[in-house]
Amino acid sequence: MNLGRNMDWLHAVAGLFVGLMVGMTGVGGGSLMAPILILLFGVAPTTAVGTDLWFASITKAVGGAVHHHQGGAEGGPDYEVVKRLMIGSIPASLIVLAILSQMHLGQIKTGVITAALGMVLIGTAAATLLRGRFHAWALARRVGTADGFTRWQPALTMLAGALLGAMVTLTSVGAGAIGATLLLALYPLRMRMQRLVATDIVHAVPLTLVAGLGHLWIGNVNPVLLVNLLAGSLPGIVIGSLLATRASDRVLQPLLAAVLVVVGWRLIA
Repeated sequence: MNLGRNMDWLHAVAGLFVGLMVGMTGVGGGSLMAPILILLFGVAPTTAVGTDLWFASITKAVGGAVHHHQGGAEGGPDYEVVKRLMIGSIPASLIVLAILSQMHLGQIKTGVITAALGMVLIGTAAATLLRGRFHAWALARRVGTADGFTRWQPALTMLAGALLGAMVTLTSVGAGAIGATLLLALYPLRMRMQRLVATDIVHAVPLTLVAGLGHLWIGNVNPVLLVNLLAGSLPGIVIGSLLATRASDRVLQPLLAAVLVVVGWRLIA
């Protein structure tokens, strides 16, 4: 049996699964793929992060194009919000890359990376399960203090972008799961599920591209692995993006939370 050939197919299947999840929920480019590479395929965390950033950038570029084409006024990406996020995320990513370039990434212990990933994923799962209550709280503040809320929206969105930029560049995680939660808090009236997914994906493309270029320069990208993953993820995200218009929030949120809890706990344990 040719194990190398089988591993290629397994990589493609993993890419297909993650592509479907990214297309339907906006989450999975880092939150699912990085742990899969580390836990199932034994890829070094540093290589997993660098390769995953390129995987997320290319996969989400396809998904973003699909969402833009079919979204319409109600479901397409909110480009004003995307621009605000990028003002914070791109400079933050460049700063983290500059710091990483001055040291060998191997100095960051594998245990620290995996534990941090696990905790972030479990926290994100909890936020996803409580999204209804969280949305109600944010909506009440948005309606009750409309002037104050909208006054701070641009600055807080840029700050959220900076947080995402730093996290994604360091771990490849956050552009989808954490980004979606922050957008829901900042824009409780504007962000229905389909628009939330579309906006999250479109912002993730330039962020992961910038971070991926930095990691490529550092030497943390496996091109062969990347091609195998994309063979599955590109058709997967097209299918997932088309299904997003029909998928129910009540189905997607618990499903995503369950997956994140399992993956997060496995990383910590």
